[in-house]
Amino acid sequence: MRLFGKKPPYTKLIEIEPPKPAASRHGVAIVTHLKNEESYIAEWVLFHKAVGIRHFFVYDNGSTDRTQEILSGLLAKTELTVIPWVFGLKDVRNDQLLNSQVVAFAHAIRNFGSNFKWMAFIDTDEFLLPKTGRTVEEALKGANGFPNISLPWHMFGTSGHVQRPDGPVLLNYTMRAADPMSRLKNASNFKCIVDPCAVSEVSVHHFKTAQYGDATSNDAGKIFSLKERKTPQFYSNKFLQLNHYYTKSKEELEKKLSRGPASPASMQRYVTRVTIAVENIEKDQINDVEAMDFIDKHKLKFL
Repeated sequence: MRLFGKKPPYTKLIEIEPPKPAASRHGVAIVTHLKNEESYIAEWVLFHKAVGIRHFFVYDNGSTDRTQEILSGLLAKTELTVIPWVFGLKDVRNDQLLNSQVVAFAHAIRNFGSNFKWMAFIDTDEFLLPKTGRTVEEALKGANGFPNISLPWHMFGTSGHVQRPDGPVLLNYTMRAADPMSRLKNASNFKCIVDPCAVSEVSVHHFKTAQYGDATSNDAGKIFSLKERKTPQFYSNKFLQLNHYYTKSKEELEKKLSRGPASPASMQRYVTRVTIAVENIEKDQINDVEAMDFIDKHKLKFL
């Protein structure tokens, strides 16, 4: 691996050699980086298993709650790989912290990517919602096989909940920012699904491929440069939608703020960033019941 680029406080980009595809590779894997997610991990896993995710790669940053126990109870050994991932590493020559999440993503591609057609890199407050078909893999057909797909955040706020309501996130939170491409500060970004055997550069929110560079596709197969994906013309959620449940209830938002950042950022900067994001999410909202309709249509009973 070669770290490169300008000198931020911590590494944001890692260059890798794409793994060679196994003859039998198939299916979609999710790669996530987490810590202490026992409150919601069951819903997240069960939903994604129901929409056809073949394997979950969990990079655990020192969980002290029941997260691993819950995962092991819900998934077979053939469906789950948990990697201890307590970081705090620095490149002494460059005086840069190594971004735990970026290194985890690169590790997943290099070590496990050969066996999968697709890898999705999302957090446990993000859900991949098929808009056509029953599974994520069926929905990915809309991208016509392009190896680097960017999905814009559909950012959900508190939906008026002061305290955590009973029941699943997917049914309780339906109010989201109206325009996922609004460019409002801290309230818009992307997560990616890639062909791991094509990836040459890894970051949290974007990837490069050896053949196409920084070109990326929306879920409908329209290809743009990395810079151009921020334009309104890039937006599509016809086939696959990424829902980001950013705050949950107001009570849980306060707990999120008190925990502080997962990345090496100051507490003050983190609180400011989250506060601005919430204000922008709730500035102009619509009622989005797509997840509710999907669950009802396919009679998903696990929630």
